[in-house]
Amino acid sequence: MDIKKELLGLFDDPLLDGARPFAKAITADDRIMQKVTEVKGWIERNGREPQRDGSLKEKLMYASLKTLKEKGLWT
Repeated sequence: MDIKKELLGLFDDPLLDGARPFAKAITADDRIMQKVTEVKGWIERNGREPQRDGSLKEKLMYASLKTLKEKGLWT
């Protein structure tokens, strides 16, 4: 019995045709960079920082920006 051949044969099984590796878990640093990018994009599109009394999206951006500033991640 050739184990290497047997293992390689498993990968040729039609049941595994749609199998994909698990997606990489998002880290805390990834989430922070996502928020920075979102807020920066919002500011560029609107020409100003988000305000607390704006639309729902603006309020969310305001909260994110406030948190980033409090943690010293935004200058």
